[in-house]
Amino acid sequence: MAKPSASSDRLDILNALTRKVLWLSSWTIHHANHIRPNIDGLKVGGHQASSASLATIMSALYFSVLRPEDRVAVKPHASPVFHAIQYLFGRQSREKLENFRGFKGAQSYPSRTKDVDDVDFSTGSVGLGVAQTLFSSLVQDYVQAHGWMKDRREGRMIALVGDAEMDEGNIFEALAEGWKHGLRNTWWIVDYNRQSLDAVVREGLWEKFETMFRNFGWDVVIVKYGRLMREAFAEPGGEALRRWIDNCPNALYAALCFQGGAAFRKHIQDDIGDQGDVTRLLDRRSDDELLALMSNLGGHDMASMLEAFESIDHDRPVCFIAYTIKGVGLPFQGHKDNHAGLMTVAQMERWRAQQNIRPGHEWDKFEGLKQDTAMLESFLASVPFNRDGRRLSDAVLDVPGRLTFTAAAQMSTQQGFGLILNDLARSDSAMASRIVTSSPDVTVSTNLGAWVNRRGLFARAEKADLFRSEKIPSTFNWAASPKGQHIELGIAEMNLFIMASALGLSHAINGARLLPIVTLYDPFIERGLDALNYACYQDARFMVVATPSGVTLAPEGGAHQSIATPLIGMAQDGLSSFEPAFVDELAAIMKWGFAHMQAAPGEGGSVYLRLSTRTIDQPQRIMSPELEADIAAGAYWLRKPGPNAEVIVAYTGAVAPEAIEATGLIGESRRDVGLLAITSADRLHAGWTAARSLRRHRRGVQHLSHVEQLLAPLPRDCGIVTVIDGHPATLGWLGSVRGHRVEALGVEKFGQTGTIDDLYRHNGMDANAIIDAAESLTGAPVRHRKMAV
Repeated sequence: MAKPSASSDRLDILNALTRKVLWLSSWTIHHANHIRPNIDGLKVGGHQASSASLATIMSALYFSVLRPEDRVAVKPHASPVFHAIQYLFGRQSREKLENFRGFKGAQSYPSRTKDVDDVDFSTGSVGLGVAQTLFSSLVQDYVQAHGWMKDRREGRMIALVGDAEMDEGNIFEALAEGWKHGLRNTWWIVDYNRQSLDAVVREGLWEKFETMFRNFGWDVVIVKYGRLMREAFAEPGGEALRRWIDNCPNALYAALCFQGGAAFRKHIQDDIGDQGDVTRLLDRRSDDELLALMSNLGGHDMASMLEAFESIDHDRPVCFIAYTIKGVGLPFQGHKDNHAGLMTVAQMERWRAQQNIRPGHEWDKFEGLKQDTAMLESFLASVPFNRDGRRLSDAVLDVPGRLTFTAAAQMSTQQGFGLILNDLARSDSAMASRIVTSSPDVTVSTNLGAWVNRRGLFARAEKADLFRSEKIPSTFNWAASPKGQHIELGIAEMNLFIMASALGLSHAINGARLLPIVTLYDPFIERGLDALNYACYQDARFMVVATPSGVTLAPEGGAHQSIATPLIGMAQDGLSSFEPAFVDELAAIMKWGFAHMQAAPGEGGSVYLRLSTRTIDQPQRIMSPELEADIAAGAYWLRKPGPNAEVIVAYTGAVAPEAIEATGLIGESRRDVGLLAITSADRLHAGWTAARSLRRHRRGVQHLSHVEQLLAPLPRDCGIVTVIDGHPATLGWLGSVRGHRVEALGVEKFGQTGTIDDLYRHNGMDANAIIDAAESLTGAPVRHRKMAV
């Protein structure tokens, strides 16, 4: 197929804008390091080198190729190029560029929540933004299949990828998942500058990339040679020059790019020998012209990049491998140390003169360009990607006044979760239609089976359940269709959380709000923690249901037991963590969670539910609005303390039976003992710190947080015993609220196999351990204890 060519006028404008983007991005970094006063900390030279290598590729995309429906994850170190492009579009301010990496300035890495310009996907922790585009494409397919795209066209999900970034394991996990789900509309553009932060990339890496991507069903487009190179190859001696370029080791090519045209000339002549055609080809060019030729790799040639991008006329996934030179055009291009490289003031002054930039006019949009300003403004206004309407949203879905379930006298919270979803699956509400679930091959064991039976697996094409069609009895109906509401994933928690991120941004990316619920085993949150943090950083909205908590899956041993996850839930910004003991609490929390997931930016967030497989007695009570509000706020009194309380017990989650039993036994020896049910240490702690901050900054305000109000009636010398099936520090802070003494019980060591009773006794959080802690706080013995069985 013949490749379309770009007109000369269009190329002139695009090349001029590319030069301007390179200047603005480099000046932004220079200003941050040399001009803006009182800047401490890390110099940002890495941005200068990495930005230069992507200036042409990103200019080709943003100024010509992209459409409004396309979404882009920008390579982290290319943020100055992105901000420069947005500045030319009028979507970024000079004030924020001048304050790059400063407080409230343009962000070091593109951030959809912190930057004012048009960031689609936040990047920073390398590899995650790349995988996000793959899962966002799958989510777009989901939204399209359900008929919620309205009149919007499908967009391409595009990642600008560093070649060293391909070392990140989560990228390969994502590739496999994309293949399973028939990935479409995805472009990954590898900035193949052959340099990482510390070294030069190994020889032949592009061949491995090409093989890998083709094996996963991707098209691969290699953009290696620019126009100057292709013209030189057509000259006598050109084929020999091409062979020399192809065989030149990465490290040597980078070093020669740094040394200049004379060094290239010497090496080529030494390696090829005195061949007349090659010698004449070289002699026709000065050292500067030879360096320009040898630096004219495909990734730096606008015509070559446009030809590559515009040749794609299908929706198959495409990997573009674009050869570039890190720091191209700058004094340290190609040097292996250029990640920390930064132009000096003198070097910047020389470059300013070369670019025809007058002192004091560094921020002028078209300073130094020969093209007519009005023509450039008109061109930018006509760029498809610069049109309005890229920022999307969707209406808030109504949440039922109460989530119902089939109650039983004894239940686990994991069982209750399945029953609540089963009742939702029966309903025809708009909210139920927007719930989408996903799980890393633990759908059944995390109690999603009933939901999937009713709502089905998602696939772009109908897939029958062969066991059912063969009349083999099975509890589960695994038929798949475009209307299914469960996306099954392989065993990879990183994929799960990046999928949650993509689903949880659908209202902004696709204009269709989804309510994602993802399930996994609680200890394996830590396997996907980087992706979970990334999802929350983007303000994606989803519900994580993790089970079983702590050591409650006792016979499975330490590998399936969790210790630190409650602390993760408390520490993770953008994630509200809950650990209910009873199913009616869980129903109230899920109702609150569905509303919280839809709240405005800065107000809502995602939700983490730490559940258990442990079956316990359920309370027989009416869920009043007051109790429901207390549960969502983080705690309520299951047994209110009296005015002379010497000790109270505060518990979270599955240890409720031990806490209840111990409180009863302590109550026979102590007056007014109380029992505090903590449904969310996270919400309690966040409310407490927020109240303290409010009082500090607004003198005279007497606002008390929920936990302060709960503990206010306690005498000053009352002790608190806290107990959780997790790290004891989760609740150990309660004594700081009003100065009470605390004995914090929980799990601090890796687990082992056994029964729950065995392990609770071993870890010191059974009823007798709670009683021992109460004795320690009060200094007097408790007469009654639990009898050994």
